[in-house]
Amino acid sequence: MTRTFNPESYGKLLAQYQPKTITTEEENEKAIALVQDLEHRANRIPEEEILLELLVTLIEKFEETHYPIPQGTPHSMLVHLMDARDISPEVLAETVGSLEVVQEILNGDRTINQAEAEALAEYFHVSANLFLTTKG
Repeated sequence: MTRTFNPESYGKLLAQYQPKTITTEEENEKAIALVQDLEHRANRIPEEEILLELLVTLIEKFEETHYPIPQGTPHSMLVHLMDARDISPEVLAETVGSLEVVQEILNGDRTINQAEAEALAEYFHVSANLFLTTKG
């Protein structure tokens, strides 16, 4: 979908707010305040929508750099998925092969192998990579 907007009106918004790459907490806070202001406007014009999208992108870039979300371990991903879907070890026993194997994985006594990762991925409808330890 192509957006139509008035370049002159958008240029005025850009001149007024002067968005740029965010490098400090203060700049991030100002950008967040502006985003909140734009989000709560009842009748945003297309140019404001585009500015809002730009600001959100700049905020996300800053926060990804300064507040990275740690990558979960295969064990923590499995525990999270089980908790989120209220799945017991007994239910996964059929998928993985045995209750003993599931318990060993959950207790941290063994890692998830490729075949188990693929079976879990199919069961949970996620990527098998979530359950595999990456060597790096």
